[in-house]
Amino acid sequence: MQHKIVVAITGASGSIYAKVLLDKLVQLNEQIASVGIVMSANAKEVWQTEIGNTSYQDYPFHFFDKYNFSAPFASGSANYNTMIVAPCSMGTLGRIASGLSDDLITRAADVVLKERRKLILMVRETPYNLIHIRNMETVTLAGCIICPCTPSFYSLPKSFESLAATVVDRALDLAGIQQQTYRWGDQ
Repeated sequence: MQHKIVVAITGASGSIYAKVLLDKLVQLNEQIASVGIVMSANAKEVWQTEIGNTSYQDYPFHFFDKYNFSAPFASGSANYNTMIVAPCSMGTLGRIASGLSDDLITRAADVVLKERRKLILMVRETPYNLIHIRNMETVTLAGCIICPCTPSFYSLPKSFESLAATVVDRALDLAGIQQQTYRWGDQ
């Protein structure tokens, strides 16, 4: 199956998750028909702060302005089957939970939910307050998958990227993308 994927990158801390996700999508290109990327201005600033460069510009994917409602995935007819928000800020989560479609990120999320496709939110905040928890409940009841940026350690990751990959690999599994990754019990 060829996947059509929307990747939204918000201004939450955790740019490493977005970077590892994009790196893996490049590697898994035989399964990918199209990747559309929406990146907020805050996400670009956080990437530059945390990663130390603007390498997000170097990926071979289609980038769309946050307010470009002409992007193909602003409509269900474009058949994008998965959207991953990595990292997902609590503000973005709240706007999605409220049904606001005030930018391309929230419009694409609304489209994915209404079409009953996969919306995976890699939420990045700690601790959660009750509003965050209720918003996660709301989007989960609407069909979203919450995949917190909570890394695992049983694979004994040796770098920040391999640690972030423990979460990204779970998100890719949830998206139905086949990959080689550490699996518990596979020795």
